[in-house]
Amino acid sequence: MASDDLGRTLARASAVLFDFDGPLCDVFAGLPAPQVASELAELAAASDPTLSAKLAVTHDPLEVLRLTFDADQALGLQVEQALIEAEVKAVEVAGDPTVGAVAALAATQAAGRRVAVVSNNSAECVRSFLARHSVDTYVREIVGRPVNRPDLMKPHPHSLLRAAELLEVGPSECVLIGDSLTDIQAAHLSGGTAIGYANKPHKRDAFAEAGAEAVTEYMEAIADAMR
Repeated sequence: MASDDLGRTLARASAVLFDFDGPLCDVFAGLPAPQVASELAELAAASDPTLSAKLAVTHDPLEVLRLTFDADQALGLQVEQALIEAEVKAVEVAGDPTVGAVAALAATQAAGRRVAVVSNNSAECVRSFLARHSVDTYVREIVGRPVNRPDLMKPHPHSLLRAAELLEVGPSECVLIGDSLTDIQAAHLSGGTAIGYANKPHKRDAFAEAGAEAVTEYMEAIADAMR
């Protein structure tokens, strides 16, 4: 995808939605995701040993949450609270924002676009990270993981539709910048557009095949296009 695709996609949007983990922050850079997933799995299996084998196959904390909720909602609530606490700890040691992310947020706000963060991570950890790095003033709304409803995480469009509602724009006026196929899917299911942040080489082709309206390897390119 060429830079003019990026510019055109952003120009058509009244609101820019940023995914959190990837475009803005490497959430588990300091507290590895497999470690968090293992601890959550142990917590769940302590109450329901039958979950042990099922949870052992994933190193993704969000997948542990999903699987636990599917098996036992009450137990899922316990795991969810533990995950929120782990995410808040993780962003404390996650390091600086993604290179170019602050410039992208600032330029997007300066261009008059409405800005929201839409994440499968908890709203608590997003708020903590943005405040810690003094970039919260660039963000009008934060829509984190739907509380007690992991089934509504992206690729479900729920969070994007909620962000559009809070920003007082139509879903079709929103563009989501995300680094996973579920972001592209959620953006299109909501009726909006998508910019794939290809922070790994294989993602560029995957995003193009998924129909992303634009793809960029650098968050700084968002700032450049906005300027």
